[in-house]
Amino acid sequence: MKAKSKISMMILLSFLLFILGGCTTHSASGKKTDEKDGDKTIHIGYQKFGSLNFLKAKEVLEKKLKPLGYKVKWTEFPGGPQLLEALNVGSLDFGHTGEAPPIFAQAADAPLVYFANEPANPKGEAILVPKDSKIKSIKDLKGKKVALNKGSNVHYLLVRALEENGLKYEEIETAFLPPSDARTAFEKGAVDAWVIWDPYLAEAQKQTGARILLDGTGLVHNREYFLTSKSFAKKHPDILDIVIEELEKEEEWVSNNQSEAAKFLAPQIGMDQETLEVVLERRPFGIEKITDERLNDQQKIANKFYELKLIPKKINISDAK
Repeated sequence: MKAKSKISMMILLSFLLFILGGCTTHSASGKKTDEKDGDKTIHIGYQKFGSLNFLKAKEVLEKKLKPLGYKVKWTEFPGGPQLLEALNVGSLDFGHTGEAPPIFAQAADAPLVYFANEPANPKGEAILVPKDSKIKSIKDLKGKKVALNKGSNVHYLLVRALEENGLKYEEIETAFLPPSDARTAFEKGAVDAWVIWDPYLAEAQKQTGARILLDGTGLVHNREYFLTSKSFAKKHPDILDIVIEELEKEEEWVSNNQSEAAKFLAPQIGMDQETLEVVLERRPFGIEKITDERLNDQQKIANKFYELKLIPKKINISDAK
């Protein structure tokens, strides 16, 4: 009798473990699994600043998707490369980055799809030097240490700036650092220059008096792209259309109410209103569905990165269409 009771207890415990195990949100591989049958969640990755920040802060998407049975889970990332790494391992469904991160991610076989993009914003990224720096031109960067977030949009700005000024990529020393660490290194004088994007760019200008050596004008488009995983794009195109529709509404409000928008977002991301007003003033608005022209722009960047051996293999951008 005791033996039967012991066996029954073991069966009960095994059953409970099975049930509890089925309620986890991630598998051992780190990939998403539904918490229970019928639960639908869209996992969105966002960065310090962008139209997605307004959606998150206002909880607009949650209200729109709730009647359809969807939940929204938000995760912040320091940059596009880190965000797409999460998409690559299956932890995200949707997110935004600049031009370069999707190229590095696709070269690493990430199952991504270009869904939409923002207009070109060349003034939204720049190469900064300290206000008292003796560096006066891009040519003066020869032999100097330059900080940047590896694989981010500014990586391509640096490549183009050097190319246009007769310098080889190998003639400078790169220090690959995320924005917060790069800012510290920049202020301490551990690096000679810093290639960075808004809002970090505007904040550094305001707080440190940093001088813009060169921005992206005439060199790069600096577009923001909205990307999704291939599996999510295939299974939930209707949800993606809703996300873009809500983003368009938020952008229209922001473009027409920039001061109010800056005041609203400032406490959400820990930046002052004045800095965000500068960012919004030089930022264009207008989300567009992805086109072959935009994919061709991306292909040119990918070809250049392969030529410089920054990515390990040639890629076909249209594979991510």
